[in-house]
Amino acid sequence: MNTPATTETRLQGPSKSAARLKWARQWHLYLGTLFAPSIIFFAFTGSLQLFGLHESHPGDAYQAPAWVQKLGSIHKDQVLTKQHGPPPGLAGQPDRTPQSDEAHKAAQPGPPQREGGRRNEDRGPNKLTFTLKWFFLAMAVGLIFSTLLGIYMAFKFNRSRTLVWGMLFLGTAIPLALILMMV
Repeated sequence: MNTPATTETRLQGPSKSAARLKWARQWHLYLGTLFAPSIIFFAFTGSLQLFGLHESHPGDAYQAPAWVQKLGSIHKDQVLTKQHGPPPGLAGQPDRTPQSDEAHKAAQPGPPQREGGRRNEDRGPNKLTFTLKWFFLAMAVGLIFSTLLGIYMAFKFNRSRTLVWGMLFLGTAIPLALILMMV
């Protein structure tokens, strides 16, 4: 049987599960707003890479804009511009002439052959791969939208807008500063 004092005590203080939930919500807010800029960046740059928009090939009609190439380089290699090693033959590097490259490629096992000696590339573009790319594009757009929605909710339901702005600033400034220090 509950006495009035016992019931009153339970109603006055938050339960342990409510305290844990509040703690989890706060950490979700801190981590979500800290990493939101990077999540948006990687979803956007990854969507550009789905269809090879970050790559330029000599002789192709499409040449990727410089800003798309730089964003792709950050996404894939975590550098602003692709850094190249020393010239061939220096610093213990093997001499890579076109002839030695051909010999190196010939020594490497080729892609698996299908029956009749035909590979997948010989049959044309795979429709399932194309469909999967479009699904991943929709996923990237959804991830960007839900991250922006999370930022909105952080401002709407948190008492400290300064904290939200500070975490967003740190989440943008830290990776940007690290990238700029590598240049």
